Amino acid sequence: MSLVAISDLHVRHADNRAFTEALRPASDDDWLLVAGDVAETSDDILWAMELLSGRFSTVVWTPGNHELWTSPRDPVQLRGEARYLHLVEALRGLGVHTPEDPYPVWPGPDGPVVVAPLFVLYDYTFRPEGARTKEEALAVAHASGVVCTDEYLLHPDPHPSRDEWCRARLDYTRKRLDALDPAAPTVLVNHFPLVREPTRVLHYPEFAQWCGTEATADWHTRYRARAVVYGHLHIPRTIVVDGVPHIEVSLGYPREWGPRPKPPEGPRPVLP
Repeated sequence: MSLVAISDLHVRHADNRAFTEALRPASDDDWLLVAGDVAETSDDILWAMELLSGRFSTVVWTPGNHELWTSPRDPVQLRGEARYLHLVEALRGLGVHTPEDPYPVWPGPDGPVVVAPLFVLYDYTFRPEGARTKEEALAVAHASGVVCTDEYLLHPDPHPSRDEWCRARLDYTRKRLDALDPAAPTVLVNHFPLVREPTRVLHYPEFAQWCGTEATADWHTRYRARAVVYGHLHIPRTIVVDGVPHIEVSLGYPREWGPRPKPPEGPRPVLP
């Protein structure tokens, strides 16, 4: 019985879709954590999640930024929070655990552990060197030509901005985590890294502002994490912060994983 994780499947790419179709658990009891960016359109998201929920004993999902895009290719043209809640209801219908549901408890080896899928977005606090405000950070990004597509397709409705939506999600999520048994260990699952350290190796440091929030910098210790699972950066690796492994579980785009010496092997182990 294993707790395994993956993210950034981006199944609109044929090679990634084939990779996803081949995913299978090593055991009938395995749990799968899906840390966002399954796809950009609702049909592709539900295709992949129905496939995975039918194979793994328990599936836990948190959205990435791509799920929240309102793409002109998607027949579902809901925006912002309405789009997110539409996906939550659809995935609940598949038996998938979402950030709006009671946190499931992993009963396997190294357990019991509370598995907490988080959805807290970003607030432009991972700024480039010298940028003191969001506006300055965005100006640096536009001047360098490194601007996240979120600026055009990820709408924050009904919130006035993505960083305001982030603040609302932070308040909501803190209350849920604070209500946990103070002795309960956790596995925290978020699309974006909870600490800034993983973004230090980005080829384009301007992109870090779309990669998280400084408000979660202590969550791995504050909420007793055995592990933190994240994606988004497409740099699969594990770093240890304050004794806690932060595991990036991204697949990424075929142009990224195709040239690597070894092909991707499937979900990454989290516990035991």
